Amino acid sequence: MPKVKTKRSAAKRFKITGGGKIRRFRAGNSHLKTKKPSKRIRRLRRPALVSPADEKRVRALLPGG
Repeated sequence: MPKVKTKRSAAKRFKITGGGKIRRFRAGNSHLKTKKPSKRIRRLRRPALVSPADEKRVRALLPGG
């Protein structure tokens, strides 16, 4: 049976941390920033973790998942 290819779109969006959790980047940080408070823009810069409900689906798309 051949190897399963990694879904490249998922590999660019998610990274697996050292502890095995999946890190994602926050939505809403690309444009229309003038109307958003500075506090929100700063918060959007920081990565978040994928919720446990979605983790199984995301892991199936990643290498070694």
